[in-house]
Amino acid sequence: MEKQLDKIWSIADYQFGKNVGKKLFPENVTFELSKRTGRIRFINLNKERLATLRPTDGLFSLSLKVAKYIVENIPEAKGLITLKNEVSQYIAAGGDVFAVHVVQVDDEIRAKDEVIIVDENRQLLAVGRANLSAPEIRAFKTGVAVKVRHGVNKD
Repeated sequence: MEKQLDKIWSIADYQFGKNVGKKLFPENVTFELSKRTGRIRFINLNKERLATLRPTDGLFSLSLKVAKYIVENIPEAKGLITLKNEVSQYIAAGGDVFAVHVVQVDDEIRAKDEVIIVDENRQLLAVGRANLSAPEIRAFKTGVAVKVRHGVNKD
């Protein structure tokens, strides 16, 4: 169990910034392992899913609960994209993020990274996967920058 905790803490530190892992995942988290490979698949706390460890790249897909915790409690975390307030309802409902609506993007975001989407007031809107890198998001004025997986108001 201790080896698994160290592993998820290290992955979270790599993905979202130094010392984020221990803040995100307390020692009492539980793991669901893949039946086929025996590797960590899901991280849960009190039977609620916090994150999924993606088998394709070994990084996390976040739940809205964990994304909200990051936004509210870890200001130094990486992987955030800030959008114009005028599109927040559309994004919160699960709509994809277009490059033209991005106000600020973390410099280290690459295509296929897990990202947390917030409005200009730093309110959580959604989580998703970047289609473009940070420089591309800044340069492009058309196209989908982030494919939203979960919006906070999505039914």
